[in-house]
Amino acid sequence: MTSSFTQGPTDPTVQPVPAAVVEKVDAADTTLHNPQRAVLSLGSNLGNRLETLQGAVDALEDTPGVRIKAVSPVYETEPWGVEPGSQPSYFNAVVVVKTTLPPSSLLERAHAIEEAFNRVRDERWGPRTLDVDIVAYADLVSDDPKLTLPHPRAHERAFVLAPWHDVDPDAQVPGRGPVAGLLGTITREGVAPRADLELRLPE
Repeated sequence: MTSSFTQGPTDPTVQPVPAAVVEKVDAADTTLHNPQRAVLSLGSNLGNRLETLQGAVDALEDTPGVRIKAVSPVYETEPWGVEPGSQPSYFNAVVVVKTTLPPSSLLERAHAIEEAFNRVRDERWGPRTLDVDIVAYADLVSDDPKLTLPHPRAHERAFVLAPWHDVDPDAQVPGRGPVAGLLGTITREGVAPRADLELRLPE
């Protein structure tokens, strides 16, 4: 079953970015040579999930050549691809960045951040302390097996599309179409916004 995605009033869980922060980020962008826009998805279902996601946001901001432009609201999501109830639920969020790093270097940094939070890769769809995926990088479309862009399953995952739409309603999945339109073709069952939780933009 699919659920339609309707345009409505601004989501109250989306916190507006203070003008001073926007100005600071834009000013920082002038120090970057030819920055590209990238979208990353964060997920955690082990340990202190919110603290882990915040740590990932902070680590991305601490990365030379990366400036965070937006952080989405937090969603709680049933695990993907496993039996219901077999794993704890995930906290998920999306981060939009400007970066001068090429996709391969951004991927290396994503993996390094995962490892810093003791990510273990011993089971497909297994539980993890932290998952950092590059969802899209500029308008790049690539079938490189080391980094397929956009993420090959992003267009069918509400836990990616819903928070992405929150921070960028006009976003497009390269080669797939508008995020808003894609949301209208998939179910949002098991993907719930957590208005009581918030990730902070780095200062």
